[in-house]
Amino acid sequence: MFGISALWRYPVKSLRGERVESAEVSPYGLVGDRAFGIVDETTGHVLTARREPRLLFATARWHDGDVEITGPDDRPLDTDDALSHWLGQPVRLAPAGGEGGIYENPSDSEQETDWITWQGPGHAWHDSGRTRISMVSTTTLGTWAPERFRPNVLLEGSGEDELLGQPVRLGTATLEVVKRVGRCVMVTRAQPGLDVDREVLRRIHRERGGDLSVGAVVTTSGVVAEGDRLAPLA
Repeated sequence: MFGISALWRYPVKSLRGERVESAEVSPYGLVGDRAFGIVDETTGHVLTARREPRLLFATARWHDGDVEITGPDDRPLDTDDALSHWLGQPVRLAPAGGEGGIYENPSDSEQETDWITWQGPGHAWHDSGRTRISMVSTTTLGTWAPERFRPNVLLEGSGEDELLGQPVRLGTATLEVVKRVGRCVMVTRAQPGLDVDREVLRRIHRERGGDLSVGAVVTTSGVVAEGDRLAPLA
């Protein structure tokens, strides 16, 4: 059994998110999580900090189905024109729908070359349909800042990898822990309070086979709050 030390949602994919005291859990993850994405009008791809690291310097906040975005200078980025001006290219803010977005990632994370693309799932801007909620423990993180890994749930303790393949209760919701989360160049990016750190990804590959945190799908909706417990059901 784990204690839940912190919860985060990220209303716009790749933007900084918000720590919340509690959240509803839907079949698509925490309500409001990855509800919007910034689409590159030229390629049609959903922009992420893999391609555009500046995204990690803007912040998104969820407000009853809508989103508020502020830039690195705390000025509002509340229109497509404002986002396009900030990024220096035509983009638009798009709500998640039934059709998933197109994402890209460099195969060579050191040189950031050989970019590949794939289509993600619908209803939230997740990279993979195999996971809707990500969880990592304080022991696994050690001295690393959780912000580098953008978890939804920070667990107090250790041993989350042992939950793989198990049903668990998270607050009043139930989940199935289905995979370890593979890490990409995004964890090396700078963001407020954190510098570029290439060694993070090298170490994850060297010590953990490229994976850090676990991903789960939602089997029963519910509510979760800081201070709740995550416990195996098997």
